[in-house]
Amino acid sequence: MKHNARPIVVVKRRKHKGHGGGAHGSWKIAYADFMTAMMAFFLVMWLISISSPKELAQIADYFRTPLSAAITGGQRIADSQSPIPGGGDDVTQQQGEVKRQPNIEDLRKRMEASRLKRLGDKLDQLIEADPKLRALRPHLQIDLVQEGLRIQIIDSQNRPMFKNGRAEVEPYMRDILRSIAPLLNEFPNKISISGHTDDLPYAMGERGYSNWELSADRANASRRELMSGGLIDGKVLRVVGMASTMRLTNRGPEDAINRRISLLVLNKQAEEAIVHENAESENQPISILQQPGAVEPAQNTLPPQSGTR
Repeated sequence: MKHNARPIVVVKRRKHKGHGGGAHGSWKIAYADFMTAMMAFFLVMWLISISSPKELAQIADYFRTPLSAAITGGQRIADSQSPIPGGGDDVTQQQGEVKRQPNIEDLRKRMEASRLKRLGDKLDQLIEADPKLRALRPHLQIDLVQEGLRIQIIDSQNRPMFKNGRAEVEPYMRDILRSIAPLLNEFPNKISISGHTDDLPYAMGERGYSNWELSADRANASRRELMSGGLIDGKVLRVVGMASTMRLTNRGPEDAINRRISLLVLNKQAEEAIVHENAESENQPISILQQPGAVEPAQNTLPPQSGTR
């Protein structure tokens, strides 16, 4: 006897192991983010609660200060000690709040000082890299001053920069000047060169020749060595002789260290001051003297002379 065979259908159901797989575990990530945000929020609230009003004002000012001033440590936009504009409870009130615009001139000065400092660092590296110059390091003083970067080449009793009583440059002095000339060309600043002597009276040479002439001649001889080293024409703004008027601090008037050549890489303000001091445009024109009320020029009271010359 034959039976009809019926197919057997087997249904397999996948059992879920726990509740952490798939989409059912995404709430844990959201919860972790929420707890992190809450922790950060309470940390900020705690920091604010322990900060003084001045610190709060500085924090608020940080977000109001332009990037250029923030990087360079410039002045704050507001002088108020309160983080609330105007110093009151009304946040829209501006009365009483002293506001400043970003000081572009101050920013320019900071950038120029940074550039001059970089020049000083390069000079130090040049000296350290050259054994000949490194041996002369005690004779060099490089420092930032109010007028710019000052490079002083100092004499000594055992190693003078010039021939005795003359403006003839010694070989080691020539090496220094010609080595630093290319570095000075890398910066747009003008240069002032000044010569200095000790207090001993000049007793050689022509009559009337003194430490004034000697210091000026030595400064000009240094300029010529810089030019021989490749210094760009027009880079030197001023060459002066100071004789013994500018002694180094705490040094005797006859100390050899007072005999020196000073190269001053001028900042913009010092350069403008020199130009302004010597500018012919500052003289009063004749037309002003001829205006009503102006002092009349002195008249020639001598009688006219007759005859021919």
